[in-house]
Amino acid sequence: MADWSTETYTALLTMVKTDLGIKATAYDTRLTQYIKSAKSAVEREGASLSSESVEDLQLVAMYAGWLWRKRDTGDGMPRNLRWMLNNRIFSEKMREEVTA
Repeated sequence: MADWSTETYTALLTMVKTDLGIKATAYDTRLTQYIKSAKSAVEREGASLSSESVEDLQLVAMYAGWLWRKRDTGDGMPRNLRWMLNNRIFSEKMREEVTA
């Protein structure tokens, strides 16, 4: 899938920073890398993400936030994030089967 626009990453950065309670710009570059890593990880799991989908953007933001938090805690993926990711992947696969 094509790369997302700068505006999309800026919007995601705002979402992630709000979620994490970060107001300073000092971490922007690092957080943007976490966002890109989250996007790649979700796509590697099997989802074809769209920058036009609010749900896809929220999924990437949640995943990036978890990546940021787990660097300190080492916690596994939260159940709600795993559930959201699985539902996204399964719904896409079901749509592919129906149209095939």
